[in-house]
Parts: sequence; structure tokens; C-alpha cells
Amino acid sequence: MFLASWIWGTAVILCCVSWFLLGRRRRRQGEPPLENGFLPYLGCALKFGANPLEFLKEKQKKHGHIFTCHVAGKYIHFLTDPFSYHALMRQGKHLDWKKFHFATSAKAFGHGSIDPAEGNTTENFHQTFIRTLQGNALDALIEAMMENLQYVMLQSRAPKLQSNTWVTEGLYTFCCQVMFESGFLTLFGKEFNSNNDKNLSSKQETERAHILNALENFKEFDKIFPALVAGLPIHLFKSAHSAREKLGEALLHKNLLKRDNLSELVTLRMFLNDTLSTFDDMEKAKTHVAVLWASQANTIPATFWTLFYLLKSPEAMRAATKEVQSVLESAEESISLDGKHISLNRKQLDNMPILDSIIKEAMRLSSASMTFRVAKEDFTLHFENDFYNIRKDDIVALYPQLLHFDPEIYADPLTFKYDRFLNEKGEEKTDFYRNGRKLKHYYMPFGTGIAKCPGRLFAVHEIKQFLALIFSYFEIELVDSNVKCPSLDQSRAGLGILQPSNDIDFRYRLKCL
Repeated sequence: MFLASWIWGTAVILCCVSWFLLGRRRRRQGEPPLENGFLPYLGCALKFGANPLEFLKEKQKKHGHIFTCHVAGKYIHFLTDPFSYHALMRQGKHLDWKKFHFATSAKAFGHGSIDPAEGNTTENFHQTFIRTLQGNALDALIEAMMENLQYVMLQSRAPKLQSNTWVTEGLYTFCCQVMFESGFLTLFGKEFNSNNDKNLSSKQETERAHILNALENFKEFDKIFPALVAGLPIHLFKSAHSAREKLGEALLHKNLLKRDNLSELVTLRMFLNDTLSTFDDMEKAKTHVAVLWASQANTIPATFWTLFYLLKSPEAMRAATKEVQSVLESAEESISLDGKHISLNRKQLDNMPILDSIIKEAMRLSSASMTFRVAKEDFTLHFENDFYNIRKDDIVALYPQLLHFDPEIYADPLTFKYDRFLNEKGEEKTDFYRNGRKLKHYYMPFGTGIAKCPGRLFAVHEIKQFLALIFSYFEIELVDSNVKCPSLDQSRAGLGILQPSNDIDFRYRLKCL
């Protein structure tokens, strides 16, 4: 027994030594400074994952504005100087923004490759999303979301709402349920026809139960999403795997065809799946699971952080409420509980610079997205005053949280300032500086360049609609006005808006209108 243990221990040590001597990458002339880490394959992954911002700050201080880290089998070149970001954007010839995203989607959601070069589909997914989430299509989404938010807030949750009675709930739980249910109805339509259905109430209750069940599956799957992106197989997580499969079953084309008021996005995606792809029925459904995840995973925590900071800042709450009231009055919209819903169109929502600033500030404080590009070939990356050689299949990355928390750009960067993105005229502020130079890139929760999130406009409008309706229909307050701001859950670093590490209790009740 002892001999066997000794042999295995010696073998492991020899493997580690062999990797250290032979398997570690050696920095070549002209390449960025290199951090291999000490663990085979993982490299710097554990230190990076524990606190990406502090890790990158430490390496930036040690190496300068560009350095390479070995992270989970990949070599990632981090650019940390915001004035060098444009160098990444203009390298389309040498850098591929799709490869990483396509591979991640297939790995996480379980469908075949959506890269047209792989032969499973000829659909241009990015163009599909731009066509159905921007321009005229955005107006229809906004209208549907406005209607669905009011249905969810006032009718779907009616049993909880009794006149003058406070309801206590977790703020994240509330945002999660309201935004998921409303967003699901907006994208994937309804199982009932509200115009001429005799059993409407019963069908609405059944529909809500199905959507809340989908929410539980979504949360179960979403919990392990960072592990899937890191490369772990979903079969290691039985409950999450089951949850993903259940979401897929709910979004099979045969089930979607039974629903009314499908969004243009889902209708077009169904058509393109059926005409341009070789996916089987479940793979098609899993591309819709990807759409569902993308529509919710960042919008929900962004909504939470925006409302939390408003509840913690009476000055911000007063300014936001006043702006919403002003827009409603200009639109001649009256607030009542008699079934007549408020209607705010895209132009009216765009005329809310204070809410814009509040949402931007909340997202600046909670965003930890990453921008990735994969090198198609060996090439030289040129900056203003120097250049570096990049190897084929290496990743070049930006981590905008470094930018968002830079005290040279944002004074007192860890403090919420609701008017940080407003100029002296009360309009959108776009002049931000570092070392006396004006920045082109200063706010990047949605990425940048051609890969910028195509759903960003809808996401911001959703949050504005949510806040406008909360201000209009409810009295709200924190249970503990002195509650500390929850910390950010770093397990999702690199994926977008970070969730709070714990929920916060708040209470709400209908206004006496």
C-alpha cells in the first residue's frame, strides 16, 4: 500500500516537474510579459477567479499596460490602457470576435456549432439580433414589455397586493421574478388569448406557474454557467443539466407555435432554424434557451443594482421620480388602478437623461464583462509607441472594470453618484479624461466594436420601464435603511453584470390612487 502511494506520488511530482520544465510557454522576443502561474493547465486561473480586478491591477503594476496570463489552458493578453483599446478594434484582419462566442454558446447551451464555417447553419446570428432588437423592431418590443410589466406587477401578483398592506420580499427575488416573467412573455408570447377566452383567469394562473417553473430552471442552470464557460462538462452538474433540458423542452418549436404574440426575434429565429440549419428539434430549442439566457442573465442583476442604489440615495430617488412624473405629464398619461395601463414609447423613454445616468452608474459599479478576440494567425499588434507579437489562437482581452474603477477617470470610483453621467446642462455627459486626454472608451458594460451587445438598447429601456412603473404604482422602501451594500459575486466575473452576494429585504405597497 505504501509502495503504491509512493509510486503515484512520485509520478505526479515528475509530471509537474516535466510540465514546469517542458510544458510551460517561454516568452519569445517581442512578446508581452508572461505570467504562466504554477499550476499545470490552470496557470493563473485560481488567482484570477478569486478577484479578477485586484489580480489584473497587480499584474498591471508589475508589467505595464499589456501582459499575458496562462488561464485554464488559454494564453490571454490583457490590454489595460484605455487609449490602446482602439488597437484591438482595428485588427479585424487578424482577430476573430466570433470564434470564442460561438464555441462558448455551443458548450454552454448544448446545441451544435452556430459558426457558418462548421456547416450546421448559414444564419448570420449577429445580423439576426441587430435586425430584431434595434430599429423599428425595438418599438414593438418596448410596447409589449410595457404591457407585460404592468400585467405582471398589477395582475399576476395581485394576490399579494391588498390595499394599504406592505409586502416584504427580497429585492433581488422581486426583480428576478418581475423581469423574468415580463421578459419571457415579451419574447416568447402567451399561451392564452386575452381578448376572447372564457377561461382567461385559469389559463393565466397556469401560464404563470409554467413561467415561474421556467425561472427556477433558469436559475439552476445559470448557477453553473461560469463553470460551463470555463470548460467543465454539464454532465458533472445533474440538476443544472436537467434544468437546461427542461428549458429546451419548453422552447421546442412545436410548443412555441401554440403561443400568441411571439416576438419578431423568436419568429425569425424559428424560421431561420427551420430553413437554414441542420439542427434537430432539441438543438433548435437550445438556441432559444441561449436567447432566453442572454435576455435575462445581465438585465436582472442590472435592474436590482439600479433600484437598490435608488433606495439607498433619497436624492437620486427624488430626481428620478420627478423626471418620470414630468414625462408622464407631458405624455398626458394618467396613473390609475382601474385597468387602464400607462403607455410610454421609445421617444419618451429616451427623454429621461437622469434615469439614463442612474442606470449607467449602477452598471458601472456592477459590471465585470470581458471583451475577447482570438488571433487567427501570428501577427504584430501595434500601439502608439510600441508593438507586440501575438501567436495564433491566443486571446486578446479587455477587462473594462479596470476602466470603470479608475480614480483618474471617475473621482471616488466606488461611490454611487447618480448624476455622474450628466453634464452641467443636465444632458448626457460624454467628456471623460485620463492623464488630461479625452477618452473614446470610458463606459463599456456592453462590450465595444462590432461585437457590442445588440440587445443593449432594449435592456436599458426595460429597466427604465420597470422603474417608471414602480414609481407610478408603488410606495417602496428598504426594511433596513442602513443596510450595507452587498458585495459583488465574483464567480461571474467576465460574464457581464455581477449578482449581489446576498439579497436585501425591501417592502412595497400599492399607492392610494
